[in-house]
Amino acid sequence: METSKQQRITGICLIMVSLLGPGIASSQSAKHTTNNQTNTASVMETQANKETIRKIYAAMNTRNTESLRNSIAEEYTSATGTQGAAGFQEPLAILIKAFPDIHWNIEDLVAEGDKIVVKQKVTGTHANQFQYIAPTGNSIVNDGIAIYTFRQGKVAGSQVYTDRLGFLQQLEVVPTDLAAFANLKYKKEQVEFIDKFIVPAAAKKEFLERVKINRDFIKTLPGFIEDAAYTYTDANNNLVCVTVARWQNKDAVAKAKETVQAEYRKQGFDIAEMMKRLNITLDRGIYTRLEEN
Repeated sequence: METSKQQRITGICLIMVSLLGPGIASSQSAKHTTNNQTNTASVMETQANKETIRKIYAAMNTRNTESLRNSIAEEYTSATGTQGAAGFQEPLAILIKAFPDIHWNIEDLVAEGDKIVVKQKVTGTHANQFQYIAPTGNSIVNDGIAIYTFRQGKVAGSQVYTDRLGFLQQLEVVPTDLAAFANLKYKKEQVEFIDKFIVPAAAKKEFLERVKINRDFIKTLPGFIEDAAYTYTDANNNLVCVTVARWQNKDAVAKAKETVQAEYRKQGFDIAEMMKRLNITLDRGIYTRLEEN
């Protein structure tokens, strides 16, 4: 009797397995298919996002900003609050105006989830004013990383990180030698060597040529920190030029004077003769900063 009962139970189990087995197999197969479809869709979406980035960079380089409407989401918001393609274009317009030949080059693309990371290199020529920086004519090469966030196939946000120090150094706003940059902070022993020239209009060209020679030379001397030159034209059409050179101390100025005079003799140049011949008047002095109480 026990043997017969066990046989019946075994038979029922076999029937259940034969009935449920195909269903289980079908369920596993369906789940595998769904996963494959999801993975395929994700890969296709990532590739589409990468292609969108390539189109955006092509539009930036060809100045075809109208096409950005097809790639930038309406929710995209710039730093100033402007939305959509106009917000994305806002900083580009500033850069393109200052660097008319600017070019963005994609060096690498990496995708993760809804984000595309671009390693980029930007090149251009500083031909017009950029923010507070007057045009220098200098060429720039700047590396950076841009991170773009996608929503439904369009760019909804971006973050750009660039080599700002290198950028400012290439525009000569910050010295390449950062040790020299530390000297720009005013110290009590520092002095300004200030000249004020009044130059007749006919002598302007020759005078400015000499000023450039002198400014280029003193920048090579020990103790030099920085210099600047300022000009305007007075009511008599004379050029009024003020040059300011900052030195580490009075000793540095004294040694610089000796070196400059030696260079004049080497060149066969007589500054007193030039001043008299061109009828240039000069007011010269060594100044120290007036300390505030």
